[in-house]
Amino acid sequence: MEITWWGHATCTVEDSDVRVLTDPLFVRRLAHLRRRRGALPPPRARHAAVALVSHLHADHLHVPSLARLAPGTRLIVPRGALRALPALRRLAHLRVIEVAPGDETTVDGLVVRAVPARHDGRRLPLGRHRSPALGYVIAGEARTYFAGDTGLFDSMADEVGPVDVALLPVGGWGPYLGKEHLDARRAAEALARLAPRSAVPVHYGTYWPIGMGAVRPHEFHAPGEEFVRLAAERAPDVAVHRLGHGESVRLEVAR
Repeated sequence: MEITWWGHATCTVEDSDVRVLTDPLFVRRLAHLRRRRGALPPPRARHAAVALVSHLHADHLHVPSLARLAPGTRLIVPRGALRALPALRRLAHLRVIEVAPGDETTVDGLVVRAVPARHDGRRLPLGRHRSPALGYVIAGEARTYFAGDTGLFDSMADEVGPVDVALLPVGGWGPYLGKEHLDARRAAEALARLAPRSAVPVHYGTYWPIGMGAVRPHEFHAPGEEFVRLAAERAPDVAVHRLGHGESVRLEVAR
């Protein structure tokens, strides 16, 4: 199998010759955020059998980016997203599927299971609590956990179950993260609880607020390296692959 990190929470997971895209974000600027690292994902990144959206925040559910997906792509979103965000209904070229924790969807032989996340799932800043934040487990030749945005929670290992690969957020787009996010330290603790064979840090070092580059810049640059260091302490048996933007890693699948 192969993992490609395009930046922020956008990844391609290729398993059993099926491509899965996570939280597609294909823009240089989003409101007050500007892409500071990595080229935009190339057109081939838009091609996948299924795209997964973890929650309704605009840097994870970005309608103009979803509009660029290839016709016929299945789009899995949290239950209630169509009601909370009517613009999704205009994406007639996509096959939208709403899910809640525990729901499973089979796509070309892969099983995608929605799992809980500890995160505000609203369409901010004024959205109502209509949709849960989710993570996903993609099961094919391997079991890959895409965490979306989440904090630590007591039942994380039980809800996610055994996995081979974990795609974990280790930062954000600003210098301050609350408990409903994983920073490098909390992500290393999540890794210790989940105990996968491999991990890839995501959701850091891509977008940064305009004008904030001179304010605590290490908060933007450092989370990936810090996660590698802390993961070696908390989960030494896990192989951590810190990718650059647009880079891929091929992982051997245990038989």
